[in-house]
Amino acid sequence: METDTIAAISTPMGEGAIAIVRLSGPQAVSTAAGLFQGKDLNNVDSHTMHYGKIIDPETGEMAEEVMVSVMRAPKTFTREDIVEINCHGGLVSVNRVLEIALAAGSRLAEPGEFTKRAFMNGRIDLSQAEAVMDLIRAKTDRAMDVALKQMDGRLSNLIHNLRQKLLETLAHVEVNIDYPEYDDVEEMSHDMMEQKTKEVHEEVERILETAKQGKILREGLGTAIIGRPNVGKSSLMNALVHENKAIVTEIPGTTRDVIEEYVNVRGVPLRLIDTAGIRETEDIVERIGVERSRQVLKEADLILLVLNYGDELTEEDEKLFEAISDMNVIVIVNKTDLEKKLDLERVKELANDQPVITTALIREEGIDQLEQAIGETFFEGDLDAGDMTYVSNVRHVQLLKQAKQALEDAQNGMEMGVPLDVVQIDVTRTWEILGEIVGESVHDSLIDQLFSQFCLGK
Repeated sequence: METDTIAAISTPMGEGAIAIVRLSGPQAVSTAAGLFQGKDLNNVDSHTMHYGKIIDPETGEMAEEVMVSVMRAPKTFTREDIVEINCHGGLVSVNRVLEIALAAGSRLAEPGEFTKRAFMNGRIDLSQAEAVMDLIRAKTDRAMDVALKQMDGRLSNLIHNLRQKLLETLAHVEVNIDYPEYDDVEEMSHDMMEQKTKEVHEEVERILETAKQGKILREGLGTAIIGRPNVGKSSLMNALVHENKAIVTEIPGTTRDVIEEYVNVRGVPLRLIDTAGIRETEDIVERIGVERSRQVLKEADLILLVLNYGDELTEEDEKLFEAISDMNVIVIVNKTDLEKKLDLERVKELANDQPVITTALIREEGIDQLEQAIGETFFEGDLDAGDMTYVSNVRHVQLLKQAKQALEDAQNGMEMGVPLDVVQIDVTRTWEILGEIVGESVHDSLIDQLFSQFCLGK
């Protein structure tokens, strides 16, 4: 249990109706009570809110008009006493309240320290704590649902069950080895170890299968819009974003840089990147934009290749198809309102079974078909975040891969006739690796590093 009291601004900086200064620790209530003019906060009921004023002890004058929430341990986020001072939104007012709270003896919280205290005090495990940041950063409803499920302990419960299954197996085998009562005890122990490691291995594999989708939900799908100049790339971006983020003109080469925007496509967050038209050019500024576009191309998860229905297929178009031949691609034939000049059969041949969507963006035609194609490319149709335990955190994925390898080592050992007491080493290692996901076997330095990535006030 921490001994000092921390304070921080827990709402985004900027103008707004309300801003909150949060205090947590053994002196949170008494500190706030010493600054508050109104009811005596030391004597109010827990989980109540009170109107009053914050008085600056140095001047004795009113610093802010506030509403103060008092929440006493252990039924709080940190399992410590918590006070939240609700003041007027604005940089000056909220900073003034924070400064007064710090001058009264509180310490400025480190990034993520409130959530770290919740973890250290046993309210949540490490995977639930990491889900807090996923929830804050969620870009879509589905991403938020996945984070909420993890915060609620869905992944934690799954990992705990797998660890318990391994632990019971290890204990059973250990007893049979140390206290053999029957001649066939070794065969029984071997069969049980083989069955249980297989069951856990299958479950770990199943969780890992969701990693790709989980990563997309958590970080967004890096999507590059490419094509020759003036084929409608910026119009496509504006159509997906539903507002004019990119400049749309009839002049080739208008987009000189990479433009990024997050959009929600049927629950899938797209980190949409509008690139400069890829072509040979003498314009120095445009040439820099083209080089950046080529770099974006290498890092993208999905390519939207835009072609012009009213132009014949060019050598540049064919080179683009060649450059993205081994990537996830959706071909968009735009400007179908123009007279047809494009050889669609050749386009489908070059697309090599990748989706080909026709659009007339100026008439807002074809967007629904495009969004459906994006969903089917990565999620094989509709994504159901409610029935799956998605793993999206890179740390979790790496640990699950290590656990999978340790289980495979154990299985290979049993097939080769390795003694069970040696096989137990790999099974025990699996149990410890899974424990790192929920924080039951993790170093303090890793905990400090993880929580340092959180925003201040959380």
